[in-house]
Amino acid sequence: MTETSTQPLVIGVTGLNAIDSPGPGVAVIRALREGLGNVRIIGLAYESLEPGAYLHDWVDKTYHIPYPSAGVQALVERLEHIQTIEHMDVLIPNFDAELYNFIKVSAQLRLMGIHTFLPSHEQLDARDKLNLSAFGKKYNLHVPQSKNIHHANDLIKVAEELNYPMVVKGRFYEAQVVYNIDQAKKAFYHLSARWGTPVIVQEFVKGTEINVAALGNGQGNTLSIVPMRKLYITDKGKAWAGITIQDDSLLQVARDFTQATHWRGGFELEIMRDNNGKLFIMEVNPRFPAWIYLTAAAGQNQPAALVKMALGQPVEPFTDYKVGKIFIRYAWDHVTDVSEFQQLSAFGEL
Repeated sequence: MTETSTQPLVIGVTGLNAIDSPGPGVAVIRALREGLGNVRIIGLAYESLEPGAYLHDWVDKTYHIPYPSAGVQALVERLEHIQTIEHMDVLIPNFDAELYNFIKVSAQLRLMGIHTFLPSHEQLDARDKLNLSAFGKKYNLHVPQSKNIHHANDLIKVAEELNYPMVVKGRFYEAQVVYNIDQAKKAFYHLSARWGTPVIVQEFVKGTEINVAALGNGQGNTLSIVPMRKLYITDKGKAWAGITIQDDSLLQVARDFTQATHWRGGFELEIMRDNNGKLFIMEVNPRFPAWIYLTAAAGQNQPAALVKMALGQPVEPFTDYKVGKIFIRYAWDHVTDVSEFQQLSAFGEL
């Protein structure tokens, strides 16, 4: 099926939680509708209050899917049921925690007629927070020192090596800058309770935060790179406003990462430029970021390009993007009827 077909391209998308720490789903959908035109969007939600499920101008139909902790068999059975109804052509997962399962079942999805364009488990593990320090050393990429710990008492020794301030990070999400042992222990207990252990303790790098959204073709080439500097950051560290910038050194870091990993699909580099201009990769997110629509607005529609690659269509590397494009996120009270919430909660679809 192609974008010029009279039949819509049916695309499943997760990550519909457009909250103060938003998932990428709604932004991905916005880019797909703009870049591909005739599409039918199937929302795949974990919870009944994910706002994207109720935005009917963007999402045509929403289904509950089981949490990643339910395992791959539950995921396959649910997607088989959805597929008999919707006949999805492509599926785009947008959460870190769900990627392992989706990668594992990608061959089964293909037999159902569902295309994906995902990294391998080996690629996923290589950039994991737990392995990022070793990855940086292996490929000569600048990465802050970090330690993985399982017990709060380990913080004392780690602090002697890294010094305060330090950054304490959850296994999947969240990070806190700490300035003493009491703050470090409080952060450890909070993050371990929420995301499990190990907890990552990372060297603090002072500087300017920059994010880079990029798209790898799985053969070592980067087809799209758009850097963004944060203009406004929430108390959770999320970009609430940002601007596209031009910097060849940032583009080269993204190319180096893709070449080293042969990354397949979208990814985001969280980079810190220190006071000496040195670029540190603080984190690698293995999927599109929540601000991904900015790439489309700047002239490089990464979600649309990913769909084409998933379908085996050729995609030429993007060469230019518009510098000085600003996004500003805002809150909007979407009003719906309780009957919609009840339908999604009770029957698992809306």
